[in-house]
Amino acid sequence: MVSNAKTHLIHDRNARGRTQTGWLDSYHTFSFGNFYDPNRMGFRSLRIINDDRVTPGAGFPTHGHKDMEILTYVLEGAIEHKDSLGNGSVIRPGEAQIMSAGTGILHSEFNPSQTEPGHFLQIWILPNQKGLQPRYDQKAFPLEERKGKLRLIAAKDGRDGAVKIFQDVDLYTSVLEAGDVVNYHLLPNRYGWLQIANGIAKLNGEELRAGDGVQMDGEEQLEISTDIGAEILLFDLG
Repeated sequence: MVSNAKTHLIHDRNARGRTQTGWLDSYHTFSFGNFYDPNRMGFRSLRIINDDRVTPGAGFPTHGHKDMEILTYVLEGAIEHKDSLGNGSVIRPGEAQIMSAGTGILHSEFNPSQTEPGHFLQIWILPNQKGLQPRYDQKAFPLEERKGKLRLIAAKDGRDGAVKIFQDVDLYTSVLEAGDVVNYHLLPNRYGWLQIANGIAKLNGEELRAGDGVQMDGEEQLEISTDIGAEILLFDLG
Protein backbone atom coordinates (compact mmCIF):
# COMPACT_ATOMS: atom_id res chain seq x y z
CA MET A 1 0.00 0.00 0.00
CA VAL A 2 1.25 3.49 -0.86
CA SER A 3 1.51 5.71 2.15
CA ASN A 4 -0.31 9.02 1.99
CA ALA A 5 1.96 10.45 4.66
CA LYS A 6 4.00 13.43 3.55
CA THR A 7 7.52 12.08 3.14
CA HIS A 8 9.16 14.97 1.33
CA LEU A 9 11.15 18.03 2.33
CA ILE A 10 11.33 21.19 0.21
CA HIS A 11 14.73 22.81 -0.26
CA ASP A 12 13.69 26.39 -0.94
CA ARG A 13 15.23 28.15 -3.93
CA ASN A 14 15.87 31.26 -1.84
CA ALA A 15 18.09 29.31 0.57
CA ARG A 16 20.53 28.26 -2.16
CA GLY A 17 24.08 29.55 -2.28
CA ARG A 18 25.10 31.93 -5.02
CA THR A 19 28.30 32.74 -6.88
CA GLN A 20 28.43 35.85 -9.06
CA THR A 21 31.35 36.94 -11.22
CA GLY A 22 31.54 39.11 -14.29
CA TRP A 23 30.51 36.22 -16.54
CA LEU A 24 28.84 33.65 -14.24
CA ASP A 25 25.69 33.69 -12.12
CA SER A 26 25.42 30.33 -10.34
CA TYR A 27 22.98 29.06 -7.72
CA HIS A 28 24.00 26.09 -5.59
CA THR A 29 21.34 23.71 -4.28
CA PHE A 30 23.98 21.95 -2.16
CA SER A 31 27.15 23.17 -0.43
CA PHE A 32 29.68 24.16 -3.08
CA GLY A 33 32.67 26.49 -3.26
CA ASN A 34 32.28 29.26 -0.68
CA PHE A 35 28.72 28.20 0.14
CA TYR A 36 28.50 25.84 3.09
CA ASP A 37 25.32 24.65 4.79
CA PRO A 38 25.53 21.49 6.94
CA ASN A 39 21.91 20.77 6.01
CA ARG A 40 22.74 20.94 2.29
CA MET A 41 25.54 18.44 1.79
CA GLY A 42 23.80 16.46 -0.91
CA PHE A 43 21.17 13.74 -0.80
CA ARG A 44 22.02 10.04 -1.14
CA SER A 45 24.53 9.87 -4.05
CA LEU A 46 23.39 13.27 -5.38
CA ARG A 47 26.11 15.72 -4.39
CA ILE A 48 25.80 18.91 -6.49
CA ILE A 49 23.09 20.69 -8.49
CA ASN A 50 24.43 23.99 -9.81
CA ASP A 51 22.14 26.24 -11.83
CA ASP A 52 24.59 28.15 -14.04
CA ARG A 53 24.07 31.13 -16.34
CA VAL A 54 27.06 32.08 -18.47
CA THR A 55 27.40 35.30 -20.49
CA PRO A 56 28.10 35.10 -24.25
CA GLY A 57 31.60 34.00 -25.16
CA ALA A 58 32.64 33.22 -21.58
CA GLY A 59 32.99 30.06 -19.53
CA PHE A 60 34.96 27.79 -17.24
CA PRO A 61 38.65 27.45 -18.22
CA THR A 62 40.34 24.05 -18.08
CA HIS A 63 40.07 22.48 -14.63
CA GLY A 64 40.21 19.00 -13.14
CA HIS A 65 37.84 16.52 -11.52
CA LYS A 66 38.28 13.08 -9.98
CA ASP A 67 35.95 10.27 -8.82
CA MET A 68 32.69 11.98 -9.77
CA GLU A 69 29.90 11.40 -12.28
CA ILE A 70 29.26 14.83 -13.84
CA LEU A 71 26.11 15.38 -15.87
CA THR A 72 25.36 18.55 -17.84
CA TYR A 73 21.81 19.41 -18.91
CA VAL A 74 21.34 22.58 -20.98
CA LEU A 75 18.16 24.61 -20.55
CA GLU A 76 18.86 27.56 -22.89
CA GLY A 77 21.57 28.45 -25.36
CA ALA A 78 24.52 26.08 -25.67
CA ILE A 79 27.68 24.97 -23.88
CA GLU A 80 30.88 23.88 -25.63
CA HIS A 81 32.81 21.09 -23.94
CA LYS A 82 36.47 20.09 -24.39
CA ASP A 83 38.37 17.55 -22.30
CA SER A 84 41.69 15.78 -21.89
CA LEU A 85 40.30 12.65 -23.56
CA GLY A 86 40.16 14.60 -26.81
CA ASN A 87 36.40 15.10 -26.82
CA GLY A 88 34.95 18.32 -28.12
CA SER A 89 31.24 19.00 -28.59
CA VAL A 90 28.46 21.53 -28.20
CA ILE A 91 25.63 20.62 -25.81
CA ARG A 92 22.20 22.05 -26.57
CA PRO A 93 18.77 21.94 -24.86
CA GLY A 94 17.42 18.41 -24.63
CA GLU A 95 20.87 16.83 -24.64
CA ALA A 96 22.44 15.03 -21.69
CA GLN A 97 26.21 14.86 -21.38
CA ILE A 98 27.85 12.53 -18.87
CA MET A 99 31.48 12.57 -17.86
CA SER A 100 33.03 10.04 -15.50
CA ALA A 101 35.97 11.86 -13.95
CA GLY A 102 37.26 8.59 -12.49
CA THR A 103 41.04 8.58 -12.03
CA GLY A 104 41.16 12.17 -13.25
CA ILE A 105 40.07 14.33 -16.16
CA LEU A 106 40.58 17.92 -17.30
CA HIS A 107 37.85 19.82 -19.11
CA SER A 108 36.57 23.26 -20.02
CA GLU A 109 33.07 24.58 -20.67
CA PHE A 110 32.33 27.73 -22.65
CA ASN A 111 29.33 29.49 -24.10
CA PRO A 112 30.10 29.36 -27.85
CA SER A 113 27.62 32.12 -28.70
CA GLN A 114 28.77 35.73 -28.86
CA THR A 115 25.21 37.02 -28.45
CA GLU A 116 23.09 34.54 -26.46
CA PRO A 117 23.54 33.64 -22.77
CA GLY A 118 23.84 29.98 -21.77
CA HIS A 119 21.79 28.39 -19.00
CA PHE A 120 22.45 24.87 -17.77
CA LEU A 121 22.35 22.56 -14.78
CA GLN A 122 25.52 20.79 -13.76
CA ILE A 123 24.86 17.74 -11.60
CA TRP A 124 27.48 15.81 -9.65
CA ILE A 125 26.75 12.26 -8.50
CA LEU A 126 29.10 10.16 -6.39
CA PRO A 127 30.09 7.03 -8.36
CA ASN A 128 29.53 3.53 -7.04
CA GLN A 129 33.29 2.92 -7.10
CA LYS A 130 36.48 4.93 -7.14
CA GLY A 131 39.21 4.76 -9.75
CA LEU A 132 36.95 4.35 -12.78
CA GLN A 133 38.38 4.85 -16.24
CA PRO A 134 37.52 8.40 -17.35
CA ARG A 135 34.86 8.46 -20.07
CA TYR A 136 32.47 10.76 -21.91
CA ASP A 137 29.07 10.33 -23.55
CA GLN A 138 26.40 12.64 -24.92
CA LYS A 139 22.92 11.91 -26.24
CA ALA A 140 20.03 13.97 -27.55
CA PHE A 141 16.44 13.53 -26.37
CA PRO A 142 13.98 15.21 -28.78
CA LEU A 143 11.34 17.50 -27.34
CA GLU A 144 8.54 15.16 -28.41
CA GLU A 145 10.03 12.49 -26.11
CA ARG A 146 10.05 14.86 -23.13
CA LYS A 147 6.88 16.86 -23.75
CA GLY A 148 4.12 16.00 -21.29
CA LYS A 149 5.83 12.79 -20.14
CA LEU A 150 8.82 11.59 -18.18
CA ARG A 151 11.82 10.66 -20.34
CA LEU A 152 14.67 8.63 -18.86
CA ILE A 153 17.95 10.39 -19.75
CA ALA A 154 20.48 8.72 -17.40
CA ALA A 155 20.50 5.28 -15.78
CA LYS A 156 22.88 2.72 -14.30
CA ASP A 157 22.05 0.23 -17.05
CA GLY A 158 21.76 2.80 -19.85
CA ARG A 159 18.36 1.40 -20.83
CA ASP A 160 15.94 3.07 -23.25
CA GLY A 161 18.74 5.05 -24.87
CA ALA A 162 19.74 6.86 -21.66
CA VAL A 163 23.34 7.76 -20.95
CA LYS A 164 24.96 5.30 -18.59
CA ILE A 165 25.86 6.45 -15.09
CA PHE A 166 27.96 4.49 -12.61
CA GLN A 167 25.52 4.74 -9.72
CA ASP A 168 22.08 3.42 -8.76
CA VAL A 169 20.22 6.43 -10.19
CA ASP A 170 17.46 6.86 -12.74
CA LEU A 171 17.16 10.45 -13.95
CA TYR A 172 14.04 11.58 -15.81
CA THR A 173 13.19 14.92 -17.37
CA SER A 174 9.94 16.39 -18.66
CA VAL A 175 8.77 19.58 -20.35
CA LEU A 176 5.24 20.33 -19.20
CA GLU A 177 2.70 22.69 -20.72
CA ALA A 178 -0.24 24.22 -18.89
CA GLY A 179 -2.61 21.46 -17.78
CA ASP A 180 -0.10 18.62 -18.16
CA VAL A 181 0.15 15.98 -15.42
CA VAL A 182 2.77 13.23 -15.02
CA ASN A 183 2.71 10.50 -12.39
CA TYR A 184 5.49 8.44 -10.85
CA HIS A 185 5.52 5.72 -8.21
CA LEU A 186 8.54 5.95 -5.93
CA LEU A 187 9.05 2.39 -4.76
CA PRO A 188 9.85 1.18 -1.21
CA ASN A 189 13.50 1.54 -0.20
CA ARG A 190 14.02 4.17 -2.91
CA TYR A 191 14.54 7.91 -2.57
CA GLY A 192 13.55 10.76 -4.83
CA TRP A 193 14.64 14.28 -5.70
CA LEU A 194 12.55 16.63 -7.84
CA GLN A 195 14.27 19.70 -9.28
CA ILE A 196 12.22 22.48 -10.86
CA ALA A 197 14.42 23.73 -13.71
CA ASN A 198 12.02 26.26 -15.25
CA GLY A 199 8.52 27.55 -14.62
CA ILE A 200 6.09 26.63 -11.85
CA ALA A 201 4.97 23.10 -11.03
CA LYS A 202 3.00 21.35 -8.32
CA LEU A 203 4.01 18.17 -6.52
CA ASN A 204 0.91 16.48 -5.11
CA GLY A 205 -0.79 19.89 -5.15
CA GLU A 206 2.04 21.84 -3.50
CA GLU A 207 3.38 24.72 -5.59
CA LEU A 208 7.08 24.81 -6.49
CA ARG A 209 9.04 27.33 -8.54
CA ALA A 210 12.21 27.25 -10.62
CA GLY A 211 15.15 26.49 -8.31
CA ASP A 212 13.14 24.59 -5.72
CA GLY A 213 14.20 21.04 -4.94
CA VAL A 214 12.21 18.38 -3.12
CA GLN A 215 13.77 15.51 -1.17
CA MET A 216 11.62 12.37 -0.89
CA ASP A 217 12.11 9.46 1.48
CA GLY A 218 10.18 6.23 1.17
CA GLU A 219 7.36 4.96 -0.98
CA GLU A 220 5.17 7.65 -2.43
CA GLN A 221 2.85 8.25 -5.36
CA LEU A 222 3.95 11.43 -7.11
CA GLU A 223 1.70 13.65 -9.20
CA ILE A 224 3.53 16.50 -10.93
CA SER A 225 1.36 19.11 -12.65
CA THR A 226 1.53 22.70 -13.87
CA ASP A 227 -0.88 25.52 -14.59
CA ILE A 228 1.52 27.65 -16.66
CA GLY A 229 4.33 25.36 -17.84
CA ALA A 230 7.49 23.91 -16.32
CA GLU A 231 10.61 21.84 -16.97
CA ILE A 232 11.54 19.32 -14.31
CA LEU A 233 14.18 16.74 -13.45
CA LEU A 234 13.23 13.73 -11.31
CA PHE A 235 15.88 11.54 -9.67
CA ASP A 236 15.04 8.02 -8.46
CA LEU A 237 17.91 7.18 -6.09
CA GLY A 238 19.07 4.00 -4.38
